[in-house]
Amino acid sequence: GQGFKMAMVVLDAGRIGIASQALGIAEAAYQASLQYAREREAFGRFIGQFQMIQQKLADMRTRIEASRLLVYSAALAKERAKTTGERYTLEAAMAKLFASETAMWVATQAVQIHGGMGYSKELPVERYFRDAKITEIYEGTSEIQRMVIARSETGLR
Repeated sequence: GQGFKMAMVVLDAGRIGIASQALGIAEAAYQASLQYAREREAFGRFIGQFQMIQQKLADMRTRIEASRLLVYSAALAKERAKTTGERYTLEAAMAKLFASETAMWVATQAVQIHGGMGYSKELPVERYFRDAKITEIYEGTSEIQRMVIARSETGLR
């Protein structure tokens, strides 16, 4: 009689795992972009000196750190659940939603920063882009996460 409940607990834990994976992908895409911005020259300057590249890097870093905090919060809620028995569905869904969408957004910005090379298999950025997309799908799509979050907040089905 507890099968569905157990399945939901496993799904919640999986969502934290996917959020962590997404965070790693975003971090790798950011680090690749940061290095490229420091090394690539255009018009006699490093591209990291251009304001639009700086804005992209700043936004990438900020979203990554926000994702990290949501992942930590979900992991803490999961740890607390071991003693309290409370569910951590909301925290897991928020972390998964935000981290996976952040990974996709950061990977997209990384492709832009790298220009044509960002789409080439010569650099790992194209792989980060592909890997980021699947994190929006695994363990429930972003739309499902939004539904889980809204239902948790409203108490309505």
